[in-house]
Amino acid sequence: MAVAIDLEDSRVRRLFAFFLTIFISVPMGASAAPALPPIDGIPPQPLMAQALRIVDALSFLGSTLSDADAARIRELEDAAHTPELAHELQEILDRYCLAVVNINPESRVKLDPGPADPNLIQDGWKVFLIKVHNEAATRAAMRWESPNAEPSLHVSSGAPEPKPESLITPGQLGNRFLTMAFHEKRPMTRELTGFPLEYKILQIYASAAGPREAQISFNVGSGTEDLGYRNALPVLFDCKPSVKVVLDVRDEDDAPVMAGFVIRDNVDRLDPEDPKIAKDYRLNKALSAPWQRQGLDTRPLVGVYPLPARRVAATDPYPDFFFQPQIYRKTGEHVMLPPGDYEFTVTRGPEYLSETRTVNIPDDGDTYTVNFKLKRWIHMKEKGWFSADHHVHAGGCSHYESPEAGVKPAAMMRQAEGEDLNVACVLTWGPCWYHQKTFFEGKVSDLSSKEYQMRYDVEVSGFPSSHAGHLCLLRLSEDDYPGTTKIEEWPSWTLPVLQWGKDQGGVVGYSHSGWGLEPMAPTDELPNYVTPKFDGIGANEYIVTAVHDAVDFISAGDTPLTMELNIWYHILNCGFRTAISGETDYPCIFDDRVGMARSYAKVEGGLSFDAFMDHIKAGANYVSDGRSHLYNFSVNGAALTTNGNEIQLAQPGTLSITAEAAAYLPEQQDEAGARIAASGVIGRPYWHIEKARVGVSRKVPVELVVNGYAVDKVEIEADGSPQPIAFQHTIDKSSWVALRILYSAHTNPVYAIVADQPVRASKRSAQWCIDAVDQCFTMKEPAIRKEEKKAALEAYDRARQAYQLILDEAYDDRVAAPGVVTSVQLLPPRPQPEKGELVGVQSGNVTHTQGWLFSYANNSSFEGYGYWTLKGAGSETFTWDCQGVTPGIYEVHAWVQNDPRKDHATNAHYHVLSADGAFDAFVDQTKDYQTWHRLGQFRLSPHSKIILDNNADGNVVADALLLIPAN
Repeated sequence: MAVAIDLEDSRVRRLFAFFLTIFISVPMGASAAPALPPIDGIPPQPLMAQALRIVDALSFLGSTLSDADAARIRELEDAAHTPELAHELQEILDRYCLAVVNINPESRVKLDPGPADPNLIQDGWKVFLIKVHNEAATRAAMRWESPNAEPSLHVSSGAPEPKPESLITPGQLGNRFLTMAFHEKRPMTRELTGFPLEYKILQIYASAAGPREAQISFNVGSGTEDLGYRNALPVLFDCKPSVKVVLDVRDEDDAPVMAGFVIRDNVDRLDPEDPKIAKDYRLNKALSAPWQRQGLDTRPLVGVYPLPARRVAATDPYPDFFFQPQIYRKTGEHVMLPPGDYEFTVTRGPEYLSETRTVNIPDDGDTYTVNFKLKRWIHMKEKGWFSADHHVHAGGCSHYESPEAGVKPAAMMRQAEGEDLNVACVLTWGPCWYHQKTFFEGKVSDLSSKEYQMRYDVEVSGFPSSHAGHLCLLRLSEDDYPGTTKIEEWPSWTLPVLQWGKDQGGVVGYSHSGWGLEPMAPTDELPNYVTPKFDGIGANEYIVTAVHDAVDFISAGDTPLTMELNIWYHILNCGFRTAISGETDYPCIFDDRVGMARSYAKVEGGLSFDAFMDHIKAGANYVSDGRSHLYNFSVNGAALTTNGNEIQLAQPGTLSITAEAAAYLPEQQDEAGARIAASGVIGRPYWHIEKARVGVSRKVPVELVVNGYAVDKVEIEADGSPQPIAFQHTIDKSSWVALRILYSAHTNPVYAIVADQPVRASKRSAQWCIDAVDQCFTMKEPAIRKEEKKAALEAYDRARQAYQLILDEAYDDRVAAPGVVTSVQLLPPRPQPEKGELVGVQSGNVTHTQGWLFSYANNSSFEGYGYWTLKGAGSETFTWDCQGVTPGIYEVHAWVQNDPRKDHATNAHYHVLSADGAFDAFVDQTKDYQTWHRLGQFRLSPHSKIILDNNADGNVVADALLLIPAN
């Protein structure tokens, strides 16, 4: 029955809406509405075709038709196309209609209830049909609306306090129990067909049990709603309770544990092309990782239970997060599931093997128990090694600010236990700062246990100093900077904050180190000598604060590896002993799970938070993605300890390096692993063992790193078995020594000190640090407060002076060309240019490593003379010696040869090893042929060299160099 009244008085409209709600919703509560009268005049053939498509689509979704009705529709496929056929098809399909939509010739939309029983199921999907009488013949897309399907949380705005407009009240939260989606994938259509009668498939998910009223409306575009509330349908749903599925989760030793479960039925109901779904952050977050979920499965994540978009950690029986596909449960806890078949995948962090199996939840009881026995590939705790992620958050980023400002400590404790993460540092930061800081206690949380410990501390992010680098301040006794009551009052650069943290016994360092350290010119080399941009929020001011002994560690694991490690290598080469520690920055950089990158430390006598922090401060730990391990690392018998990681040698000699290594890779690389491996340095996840896999084998390389360079390596089988590692290496000066499985694990260094001399490994590193200080000051100085600039300038000057002194003392590696020289040829003489003076290299020696091909330049201004070429994307070098050059300042130019095949490099990389240090220049060899390209102005001597490498995006050409005296 439909009622149309033109109501003008607002009080009358409200009263009418109240009575209309009672009138429509009461008959639909306990029993179905009467059968619908058929619509006459419907051509039977298109309706038959549509009915068959509906049967197929509903079969894919698990069906809502009875077997008899589905079979009858298929029988009718052979029936004559008569009006009676159209009536019978309607009679069958109408029984499943929740609503009837009429679109009148003016495209106004009104609704009436359908005869379907409005039953839903708790934490499950129910499918209904919507009958559409399309008198307007519109081909628009029909969309649903419902206040009961509004988001049940408001994502973080990044503000220190939740914004008033973000508030979701308890009443609103109680009303938001639905998620709806049209099934519009093939064989169905997204838009209406224009046919006068068609049926849409509507899927409804309910997060509640019991009687619940909802209001549903439909439209075919803005302004198409009918007047007098006729396009809004109140429905009293009966939400049936699901089965209480109790999980019995056991570790290898049969002890009850917490584990992570992904539960799904593999039915893809959420269409990312649906505009309502595509724009809903909450519906898509848990399913939108750029790679498939590591440690779980390689197939797309669809049909996940409980539906992530309807999880609210603040009010649900268990604090499940909406942005993760997994839930965490320990032995005896449960999840509500409708009867049916589900795929359960269970795992517990990177030291475990995942298990996937199908579980049938029967419909003959209220409770059902499922048993799981976990299996490890390695057990580092048994070896005395515990893991930590020093950077996770309970507010901001993927968390929400309403109905609660972030999540409570108990929710974070479950995350750590579920990932077998022994230490979790939960850092309060800018978003939700004033609420989340109430959980700071200055001690380990009372929720901690003997094996799992959690402590609330601070990340200085969203504060005035953030532009210079975010800071992790761990083991604080006080979390408010002296003299401040608001974030805005904190210092505007990082040194005073770090010093304050250290003064109270804290362990302090930089977060997500690589952000802002992207090199000014593209390179994946490690180490490289290109000055970074210093335009971000990672370990930027570390270049200064390391000199002031104000920083204990920088973070690794959650930004591109070359950006993290390059600055660390250079500063280690200058003798400063900062450590690295693993972090995830969960749930900001990574919201998959805590501990995707973590530190491992061997803590004697059992786990202690303070002892673990001491190990991080001392560098007595290694960083890993958890899939490979480098433990019991020692040099000449000295292991990573809290006593300095140092050995003394009276004179140059040979080092004996030993360790235990273990790694795990699947025997065969799957599709997800191949995507990760191919993603390169800047592809996410940044640290992952698939990037270390040697070809398609199961091997990974363990490298010996001395002063930043890999000087030796062995390959191990990544089958999970512990394997002894041993190297011998001779040093002639004080050096630092470490081990790495690049992209998966890296130890902190042992310092081998020769004749009591400090590490001064590289003039090139010292010069890089000087240039870095200048660039950092250029980028950070504008955001430092006026009253703080004098102290900042003094600190930067002190750092610059320290690096200059180190430059004077350091080993001179500026004239050493990388690579092994395999042949020496004389560069043919060049004609004298009209302008300037061609000096030095016109008859000087050139050397090159393997692969360079000689050709004659028959069509250049240097006709009859030669040049060399080499394919790009390699590590070979071509070197010009400046023998015979009179010391002085020169303009250096490189000749660019023709590019007839259009395959030259756009980023040919020249390294100028000058008397003042190492410099980099890049030439686009695809442009401006047959002319000189200026590399820059440099101070040269007979010992200087100019090196061209082939780490470029095309063929690299080595031709003549022109040196023009600057005076």
